[in-house]
Order: sequence, then C-alpha cells, then structure tokens
Amino acid sequence: MSATPVEAPVIAPEIAEIEVALTEIAYLAGRARQHERLMGLAGVDLDRSAAALLRHLARAEPVRAGELANRMAVEASHVTRQIQQLERTGYVTRVPDPDDGRAQLIQLTHQGRVSVERIRAAGCLGMQQVLGEWPAEDLGRLATLFRRMVDDFIVHAEDEIAFELPPSPRIRRGTA
Repeated sequence: MSATPVEAPVIAPEIAEIEVALTEIAYLAGRARQHERLMGLAGVDLDRSAAALLRHLARAEPVRAGELANRMAVEASHVTRQIQQLERTGYVTRVPDPDDGRAQLIQLTHQGRVSVERIRAAGCLGMQQVLGEWPAEDLGRLATLFRRMVDDFIVHAEDEIAFELPPSPRIRRGTA
C-alpha cells in the first residue's frame, strides 16, 4: 500500500513574491562578476567560499571548525580545507579552546579582521548606492524585517517540510 501524498497547501501570493525576490537577490549577489567587483573594491583577493567563511567567523569568533561548518551548513571537510588555506595566507589562526585543552578554536587575525571590514564596507557602499534614494523610514523597516526573516529562517533551518508536492508529470521526448 503506498502513501497518498498530502495535498500541497495554497501559497499566499506575498510568500510567492518574496521567494522570487530572494531567488533573484541570491543570484545577483552570488555571481562571480559581482564577487570580483566586491573584492576589487575591498582590495581583498579571496574566493567566494573564503570570503563567506571569514564573514561567518567575524560574527562569532573564536569558534570550532565543526561549529563553523554547522553554521554555514556545509561539510566539515570543506571548512577544514578553507581554514588551512586561510591560515597559510594569514587571515585566521588557531587558538586553544579554554574549555577543552585538546580542541582548537579558529579566530581572525588582524589581517582577517581588516579584510572582513573592507568587504563589508564595500558591500554597504554598493547597497547604499542602490538604495540611496529610499526614505530612511523604508530602510529601517526593511532592515528590521530582513533581520526578523533571517532569524526565523535560522530557527526553522532543520524543520522538515510538512507536505509533499504531487509527482512531476512525465515529459515525453523524441516525438514531435
């Protein structure tokens, strides 16, 4: 006996529009050309993965590599390789964990902190250029709502989806 999929809920149009807008923002922000422009403005030579790791680390340092991987929702081996490269290039260092002498924590070096600040400043300047004509009240409301949304996404990041989409229709190929 096969389980009958639960009917997918009706999606509010506002939710659908938010999903589309977030997808577009993620695409625009994640483009290689955009990253290269940001790094050029910041005067920092880091790939996207390394820059993302430094930014995460700057929000909660010092931290164990495994915890950093959990926060970034990536494989621990990926973070370990990135940390090794960032350590060789002087952006991060390892320090003993005061709670467990066998473990090490990762923290930014002075160069790492300066680089993260330069990346953030370049990103903020770009955002300010785009949103510069928005009223301060709208910017404040957007900042509050974005923070609230991110916090809710973090809280629900591991939740299971409570419904199944119906099966995709089969597409026939080769016949015209």
